[in-house]
Amino acid sequence: MEDYSRYLIRDYNYWSVQVHTNQGYLGRCIIWCKRENILDLADARKGEQEELFMILEKLKRALKKSFQVDWFNYAFLGNETMHLHGHVVPRYASPREFAGVTFVDERYGHNYQTDKNFVTSPALLEAVRIKIKENLE
Repeated sequence: MEDYSRYLIRDYNYWSVQVHTNQGYLGRCIIWCKRENILDLADARKGEQEELFMILEKLKRALKKSFQVDWFNYAFLGNETMHLHGHVVPRYASPREFAGVTFVDERYGHNYQTDKNFVTSPALLEAVRIKIKENLE
């Protein structure tokens, strides 16, 4: 798995938030549990659980402010990376433009599916990271 530390948006006590390298869904983020060797969301301790929900609330507000998100998908799968982390996937009923790129959520209203052919330039990735960071309280 990619080293997301260089895509850090904010660091918390138990979790960190990074921008996902594939921005096919504008504003997609990863929430990474900082505790070593934790695999399953059901194994999160009380402090980790409380902080996770606080982060989700704040990240949701920041993404809405940044990109006018219509809906959110959350996925804690652990299939490819065996460590507790979650994907926050903003969803859009209509196209969004950001940093000269038009984003179209063709699967709105259905399960998200990563477009592995979507190219996210380093400049776009950094612009998304900064925008979210500016709006994350």
